Amino acid sequence: MDQAKILVIEDAPAIVRMLEPTLAAGGATTAIAWSGSQASEYLDNDDYDLILCDLGLPDVDGQDLIKQIRARTDIPIIVLSARGMEQERIRALDPGADDFVPKPFAAGELLARIRAALRRRPAAHGAASIRLGEIEVDLERRRVLIQGEEIRLSGREHALLTLLAQRRGGVVTHREIIDHVWGSGAKAETQSVRVLVAQLRQKLEEEPANPRILQTEPGIGYRLADV
Repeated sequence: MDQAKILVIEDAPAIVRMLEPTLAAGGATTAIAWSGSQASEYLDNDDYDLILCDLGLPDVDGQDLIKQIRARTDIPIIVLSARGMEQERIRALDPGADDFVPKPFAAGELLARIRAALRRRPAAHGAASIRLGEIEVDLERRRVLIQGEEIRLSGREHALLTLLAQRRGGVVTHREIIDHVWGSGAKAETQSVRVLVAQLRQKLEEEPANPRILQTEPGIGYRLADV
């Protein structure tokens, strides 16, 4: 994360006092927005590599702010919030956040999540292929190779893997998967996603019952490990 420019949207001074030296030690420069309106001003006037966003802001709900930010930019957003309930996490991720780190959090974990999000970003900007360890997802030719050998995927399996690969390391919710794989507004249920994930694990994982690559975020969705 050397030289990364991070916008921190947070109204708690104690959290900011902890974040500033932590991010600086990781080589990042930071700008602090104490409200949603101030964050919007910063985004109007400068470019950032990543956003850390609290949900409990004084002038706007963080989930609404995420929607506004996502409508104007695709830079990674990591939510920092004391709202650790599963439904709150889903509500933050569905509007477009890339990851969710509940408070209190360890500095090392946060820096690891930031590094993963920053590594993911080039994949979302037109990369023809995405490599995940021994797995290569060829977006242009719609092929998946493991150690150079092509594996056969169904249309839905490929759509799921492509979505997860483009967001590798970040959480993708059940609703996002349904909208992407079955179509926006489709009546597919979470169980359909579980079945599809199980099918994909059979083709990707050495031990499908103990997955290393396609990981479950309980009650929320799935993520591809940033291997």
